[in-house]
Formats: sequence, structure tokens, C-alpha cells
Amino acid sequence: MNELAVRLATNKDPNIIWKEFLSIIKENVPFITYNTWFLPIKPYEIDGSTLKIHVPNNFFIEWIEGHHNTLINKTLHQVLGPEGKLVYIVLEDKESAVPELSEKIISNAPNTENSKSQNAFVAYLNPRYLFDNFIKGEGNQLARAAAIAVAENPGETSFNPLFIYGGVGLGKTHLIHAIGNKILDKHRTKRVVYVSSDVFTVEFVEAIQNNTANEFASFYKSMDVLIIDDIQFLMGKEKTQDLFYNIFNSLHQAGKQIILSSDKPPKDLKGLNERLISRFQWGLTTDIQPPDFETRVAILKNKSESYGIILPNEIFEYIAQNITTNIRELEGCLIKLLANASLSSKQIDFELVRKTVKEISTTKHIEVSIDFITKIVCEFFSVDENKVREKNRRKEVVLARQIAMYLSKQLTKSSLKTIGLHFGGRDHSTVIHACSNIDKMIEEDPMLKEKVNKIKNKIELSAT
Repeated sequence: MNELAVRLATNKDPNIIWKEFLSIIKENVPFITYNTWFLPIKPYEIDGSTLKIHVPNNFFIEWIEGHHNTLINKTLHQVLGPEGKLVYIVLEDKESAVPELSEKIISNAPNTENSKSQNAFVAYLNPRYLFDNFIKGEGNQLARAAAIAVAENPGETSFNPLFIYGGVGLGKTHLIHAIGNKILDKHRTKRVVYVSSDVFTVEFVEAIQNNTANEFASFYKSMDVLIIDDIQFLMGKEKTQDLFYNIFNSLHQAGKQIILSSDKPPKDLKGLNERLISRFQWGLTTDIQPPDFETRVAILKNKSESYGIILPNEIFEYIAQNITTNIRELEGCLIKLLANASLSSKQIDFELVRKTVKEISTTKHIEVSIDFITKIVCEFFSVDENKVREKNRRKEVVLARQIAMYLSKQLTKSSLKTIGLHFGGRDHSTVIHACSNIDKMIEEDPMLKEKVNKIKNKIELSAT
């Protein structure tokens, strides 16, 4: 235990402990991050090496864990020693009189529950990643079904190894953790371990330096289930590949389950040894595709409900319409939205949603969204975009507004209510009237029909 930890260990004042904790955090994060996410947290009590703190809500924990878990663990070690634990206590106001306390432990020490069931070693599985909260969609059906089959009978299916690949933030890590958690729940004596390939490499290098490479290999060969994330990071690391090849063969011959994830299929992992690629293809290789619109909406609803927060469907639709390729970005947008509303004591309205989506989205290609349609229509008729959202009855503004509504209904999956909200908060009956009116006008006026078709073609050609 370091000098600071020894000094603080005898101190029972949580305020002093927390002040020391914050002083280290402050030096390692941007000022705005410190003010937004750490200052609102209040110390509650200290019990040995466990510090309990109050946080405003559950998505505070989600954000801090997702962005600063490593820093928090490192700071815990400095302040409270290797046994240090941080317990988040969330005060969630219920309609009933008494607020409910929920706790979440962040520990620098091993996960004792997993340790007991696995002969005193840590599985390094995230307990939040379960099949129950993994949203099924067309893009992940096969991967999910295979994952469940493996979790039910590890090492006994033809899906060995199970190789899941796909782009960043599509749920690969969630799915492989869910397999491990399900196996531990169903088969408590199984030895399961999760490790990312970069951590595996670092551990191997340390083992070589400490002359413990044989013990390192023996540890992984003793597993019943080996889960390795981001296997592509083994590319170019010849010695690590040779070791993993040896571990892979040993486990596979013993009928043990191997689960791998990557950003690309085995055949495209050019920097990997051919014999390793060949073995990756022995079992089942399956991909995860970006979620479709309905799945994105379902993911947002599920996440929101997990926080006990109910939002209008139009908000989910708007976020899902504008963030299309990355589940991590999708959930991050919702977390930031909830955080912004909580910290500023603002109601979640459409303008706040629009602002948050704009800040969070990294999508570079153009989406056929209501905003994009409105922009193209207004450019065509030389009308200010702001005018179509105002109560403006000028003929050219009304025409542009109605055509934008008409094309939004045709070219997006947004509900009538969502479309109306984009145009100054108008209701669905206004959208119905606009669509009906444009239908009638283009039937009677060939020139207007040609203009609408030109706009539609421009929208479809501009979007990629």
C-alpha cells in the first residue's frame, strides 16, 4: 500500500477521502468533464477500504464507467490501496414517499462472486451485458442464436470456435460477455475468462520478462471457455500469435469452447498467420450488421426503460433516424440527452434532442432525414428553412412546407407526429392535410408534379 493510501486508511472522514480522490481525477480529465460528471457526486461514508458516494442517477454511472473506469480504478489504488472499492448509491425519487437506494460497486479488487465460483480467479466479465438486454434484430439474428446455443452447451456444438465480426459499436462485445455470463449462471463450476487481445499481448510480454511464459500458457489452457475480444489486434505480433496458436490447439482438442470477436472476417485478417486463420474458420463465422430503424428504436426504448425514464416515441424515432450505424453512439446519445436534462434541470424537448444528436453524431454520410429533406426543398424554392417551421402563411412558404412534409412521409419511416414536430410542433392532422393537398395538386398540375419528382430525385441522389 502506498504512503497516501496508508495515511488515508486511518481517516474515517469520507469528505477528506473524496477530496483526495477528486484532486487526482481533476489532473487527468478536461475541466468540463470534471465539472459535469465528478463535482455533482457527494461522499456518503467510508467503511474500511470502501467509499460510498451519492450520484444523481443511473446514467451518471453508465457514462463514468464507460469513459473513465480505468482512471477510477487507478485512483482507487492510489487513495485506498489495492483493496479499495467505490460504491455508487443512486437516489431515485419514486412517486411513493420514500426514495429507493440502489447500489453499484466499482472495485479495484477481484470480483469475489466470480472468484468463488471459479476457484479464485476473475472472469473479467461485465455483469451488465446479458442476453436479456441484447436487442434482437435482423442484423444480429444468426450471431445471437449461435451465441445462445454456445452458452447453453459450451464446447459441445459445432460452433467452436464461434467467431463474431462486425463494425465498431454494433454489440459484439455485449454478445460475447453475455455468453460468458450465461455459462457462469448455468454451469457454475466452469472456468471462464474474458480478455481483449491487446491485454493478452501485454500479459504475455510481462510473462516473458518475468520468466513465467509457461505458467501464462498453462493458465489459459486450463480454461473451459476462453473469450478473446478484438482478435485483429494480434496482427503483426508473431510471438503472441505462436503462443495463441498453441493455446487454441490445446483447448480445441480438449473440447473446450473458444469465442472470438473481430472487426472483420478471418479471411480479411491479413496480418495473421495463415494456420491461425484456418483454425478460426473451423467453427462458425457470423457477422453483426448495423441495426435497422426498428431495432434502433427498440434499443433506445430498452435503454431508457432501464433508467426508469419514459420518453415520447417521437424522440426515439428522431434519434434512430439520425444515428444509424453504431449502437454505442446511439446509446451514448441517449445518455448525454438524459444527463443534459438532469444537470441543467431542463425538460427533454425536441430542441434539446436535436442539439444533442448534432453534438454526438459522427456519421459522415448524408441520411435521408426530415431535416435533410426540408433543406433540399427550401433550397429548390429559395425559401428560408426557418420560415417553414414558423406560422407563416405566405403561399411559397406553405407550398415548401407541405412538399417537405409530403416527401418526409414518403422517404422516411418517421411517424406523422414526428414529422409534425419538425415543422414548428404541428400535429399529425396538419401532416395528413399537407400530404392530401400535395397529392391533389400534383394530379391537377403536371408542372408541380415534375418539380416534386426533381426534388425527390435530388434527395435520393444526394444521400449516400
